[in-house]
Amino acid sequence: MFLEHMGTKRKEGRIEKFLRKADKAIDDGIKKADKALDEAVEFGGMAAGQAKKTSFDLRRKAEKESEKIKKKGVAKLNEGISAAKKGTANIEADLETLEKLAKLKKSGILTEKEFQEKKKKILAKI
Repeated sequence: MFLEHMGTKRKEGRIEKFLRKADKAIDDGIKKADKALDEAVEFGGMAAGQAKKTSFDLRRKAEKESEKIKKKGVAKLNEGISAAKKGTANIEADLETLEKLAKLKKSGILTEKEFQEKKKKILAKI
């Protein structure tokens, strides 16, 4: 790096020293950037692994919750079906009672007024 001028060596000048320091700084910067990049890649791999595990855990929780909701839904449907069956059974029983009351009225055991009162109460339930 020394300049030769007319057969004599010149001492290294300020520009040459500055350029040598700049080259060293650039090399150091590149080394630090490479190290930071390696660490970032390693961290990214760890983060991706954690994200995958978290995703798996969340998926399992969602599946469990889905099953609970399905079971509750089936239970509610069954309750509704049972209530509907009871309601239908009660309506049928009430209709049978009305028929019996009509026979009692026809045979003279119940008066028209008594029949109408009973009929009104039964129809109010339906």
